[in-house]
Amino acid sequence: MLNGPRNDVPTLINMTENKPSKNLWALSSLASTIGAGDFAVEDHDSFRRQEFVFAALNLLLIGALFALQAISRFVRGRPSESVIIVLTAGFVIQAAYFIWVRARNAEISEGTRRFLTYWSLGFNSILALVLTTLTLRGDTAYYALMLLPILEASFRLGLGVTIGVIVLADFICFVGAYGLKFGEYIEAGAMTVIYSVMGVLVWLLVNNLRTREARFAHNLEELERTRQQLLSEEKLAAIGRLSRAIAHEIRNPVAMISSSLATATRPGQDESEREEMFSIAAKEAQRLERLTTDFLVYARPRPVQVALVNVADTLNYVATVARAHAANEGVAIDVAVDSNLEGEFDANQMHQALLNLVLNAIDACHRGDQVKLDAHTNGNGSIRIDVVDPAGPIPPEIVPNIFEPLFTTKQGGSGLGLSIARNIARAHGSDIVLRINEPRRVCFSIEIPKHATNQSDG
Repeated sequence: MLNGPRNDVPTLINMTENKPSKNLWALSSLASTIGAGDFAVEDHDSFRRQEFVFAALNLLLIGALFALQAISRFVRGRPSESVIIVLTAGFVIQAAYFIWVRARNAEISEGTRRFLTYWSLGFNSILALVLTTLTLRGDTAYYALMLLPILEASFRLGLGVTIGVIVLADFICFVGAYGLKFGEYIEAGAMTVIYSVMGVLVWLLVNNLRTREARFAHNLEELERTRQQLLSEEKLAAIGRLSRAIAHEIRNPVAMISSSLATATRPGQDESEREEMFSIAAKEAQRLERLTTDFLVYARPRPVQVALVNVADTLNYVATVARAHAANEGVAIDVAVDSNLEGEFDANQMHQALLNLVLNAIDACHRGDQVKLDAHTNGNGSIRIDVVDPAGPIPPEIVPNIFEPLFTTKQGGSGLGLSIARNIARAHGSDIVLRINEPRRVCFSIEIPKHATNQSDG
């Protein structure tokens, strides 16, 4: 509300100020379109490619005209020495310029690009005008040298410069017809029409392509901005969901601690009941500590320290650590791995990721079940570690959420175990996937690249 009037004032002022100039819109639009000073070569590479093509074509054109003069020597007598000298000089200069363009690798500034463009236009125009003047009242085809300047102006410059080059080419055509029969003027007029149509048409096509390119570039920028905005909103939404989940997980143990302590300190409580309340408060405090620790590990994982590690030692260590918990649940752990298999990964972090998977598998099992740890080399040289249990399947409706932080279906679970394990796997350039989810068979897999990458999320 406060910003509304302040934004309306300049709008009204602009409308008032623009009113008198409304009738001049067509003229300003035409002036903008003509744009004599426009220079449309965006970068060094584009200019170098275009200039190489133009220089090569111009060299071929001058060479062709020189060859025609040599042929005409046998038909109509020896051409004038001045024409041969000018053609030779033009060919040598153009050849030197062609070699320079081809050999030039250093960056060409925009000012230099503009200068070289106008130099090419001027060089051909002067060469065409001089040769046409030297061959007055005779057969001449040197107005053909204006073909490339028209195309170059159409490609790179505004409509005003293009029209100017076309007018100069038309003038040279009529100069070449001076003193000849009326039919030669008709031919010169036809060439001027061809030059005019060709120049304007090429300029329109190139300008249209450039406008489309600019529009596409603008659309890509808009898409990128939209993508960044969506990513930001998605991150904010994820932070919001995570914050709500954290608040919910923290609120429960805090409430239990608060109520237990209030009950324990209430007058008239006997000693056994008071000790029970203190025990509940202690257990909830430990749960809160575990949740905080897991969240810190999830939010800021340690950098990966990759080394060559024996995979069998890693899996046996994880099985040994988890075996006490497995025994309490009546679950067996089996390890199947080649004792000589080695991989490149951070042993400590991989211990944590695999332990989280194994403990989850044990908690999902029934008494008498077996959790299997298996590792083998894939065909691409990477190592795949599988954690398999017979407690499946995981309900399809919760499968998309199992890796989300603080999502859990386990009583007393923090919901961060799988998220932490996935972060560790991704830090190694891999991922954790639910590879199999069938009745009596669930398999989580980590594929470790042959050469893991050091990464830090910090």
